Amino acid sequence: MTGTRPQPRRTSVTHKVEHVWTAFAFGAAFFAGLTAILAKAGVQTTPSSLATALRTIVVLIGAWVMVLIVGSAGTITELSGRTWLFLVLSGLATGASWLCYWRAMQDGPASVVAPIDKLSILVTVVLAAIFFRERQSPRALVGLALIVAGTLLMVLRAA
Repeated sequence: MTGTRPQPRRTSVTHKVEHVWTAFAFGAAFFAGLTAILAKAGVQTTPSSLATALRTIVVLIGAWVMVLIVGSAGTITELSGRTWLFLVLSGLATGASWLCYWRAMQDGPASVVAPIDKLSILVTVVLAAIFFRERQSPRALVGLALIVAGTLLMVLRAA
């Protein structure tokens, strides 16, 4: 024995940064679930389109506060025309999604509307395969099938 202790295995900072997105993904899932409950409570006596417009104002203010906090506002002039195009299209898709979601929440049960909304994962996986050539493993495809089947079970149970 030389008196030296084995050095602990060190994790690279890069490794930690590469996987920090998972924390944000779980945060997104949590806040999306919270949104469903708050949406249902908020649209019971409010027209869904008005609720969407008011919510959008709150999101807009919050997003710009974050842009200013992290100091990325100056990079807006560096955005390409292609980036602008896809940001505008994404914004239109987001708006359409929100309008549909809030209207469904106003009229339907939250425990059914929210799972149907999450079927967006199927759309995302299919479009990612088409446009980005992302391929899923057989295991991931089984998981996707289970998500879709589980959603259908939740929806059909309520019908």
